[in-house]
Amino acid sequence: MKKSVVAAVRTNPATILRDTERLAGLAGLRDALQPGATTILKDNISWHFPFPGANTTPWQLEGTILALKHAGFDDMVCVQNKTVVTNAFKGEDLNHYLPIFRRYGIQVLYNFRPSDIRWIEYRPKGKMLVLDRIYRDGIRIPEYFIGKNVVHLPTVKCHIYTTTTGAMKNAFGGLLNTRRYYTHSHIHETLVDLLTIQKEIHSGIFAVMDGTTAGDGPGPRTMRPHVKNIMLASSDQVAIDAVAAKLMGFDPMGLKYIRLAHEKGLGQGDPANIELVGDDVSKESWGFSVGHNLVSRVGHLCWFGMLHRLQRLFFHTPLVHVFVLGSECYHDWYRWPVRDSVVFRRWLAEPEWGKLFQSYSRGVPGPAQADLPVSLGRG
Repeated sequence: MKKSVVAAVRTNPATILRDTERLAGLAGLRDALQPGATTILKDNISWHFPFPGANTTPWQLEGTILALKHAGFDDMVCVQNKTVVTNAFKGEDLNHYLPIFRRYGIQVLYNFRPSDIRWIEYRPKGKMLVLDRIYRDGIRIPEYFIGKNVVHLPTVKCHIYTTTTGAMKNAFGGLLNTRRYYTHSHIHETLVDLLTIQKEIHSGIFAVMDGTTAGDGPGPRTMRPHVKNIMLASSDQVAIDAVAAKLMGFDPMGLKYIRLAHEKGLGQGDPANIELVGDDVSKESWGFSVGHNLVSRVGHLCWFGMLHRLQRLFFHTPLVHVFVLGSECYHDWYRWPVRDSVVFRRWLAEPEWGKLFQSYSRGVPGPAQADLPVSLGRG
């Protein structure tokens, strides 16, 4: 397998928009997407509350929009999804996406609204590892996604079920409906199957990953944020996840979803065969660890532990609402007001990214750096 390209740039709030455009150019944005096709912006709202490192950042979203516009991709649509514990409307508001959508005229569709997006049965051409067995009545995907480019906007962070999460897992919310939790016992294989499907249905795939503040600990929500001032981009979803994993201090090929995707030829997961361009981040290793919180302990017990044989009873019947309520109580009624909002306010007071985040609450800042396009070629 030939080397894949992952671009990395070191950045700061004063230059982030120009840096994101440069990043996209280094990673080959123009070559990765099909000209003339609609481009789906698939942001990542892991928690509707604006916890640092958990969600697509407003500068990541705006910088990517500018990079696409300057590359000639003017037809953009953002597609939002919800989870059983995340409110998409609250998330796009609290994370300050709405002023950006208004400024650049970005239409927003919601894949859980029948009036926006129709779900159809899809029969993959490639061999599935698990999805055809999990969804015996047929794999259903949003019809709207077929024939369109997609740009994923994940963040660099840990995850309680997959160790790390990034570009590959960002398709989880877009391509699977709200019963995607059926797949948790086979989450690694599910992500590989979703990448197989993406490569069949999309006209182009690209990812811009935000590591300005990275998430250490039991993500994707209750983490320890660390300012790292790094952005990544690539057209290879496996490779960008591998680089992010290595930055966090994990062995990429030791992560099952990366290894399986690599072995299946869906992308390059071996860092030795990934060409890093832009700023040198090859020596970075942050020593992150996942650990546990209350939800992860219950989840591991039910999905992978001694209670896994009862998961159809727990999650395929009305009993699932007990678990949903429990997660909501833990995250929204305990963790956010008691602990994590304190972390957020501390980050918000910092002179770097917190201040920039606050400026988006008053509308898109519109710094002069956004007005001058940078070269989007790899030369």
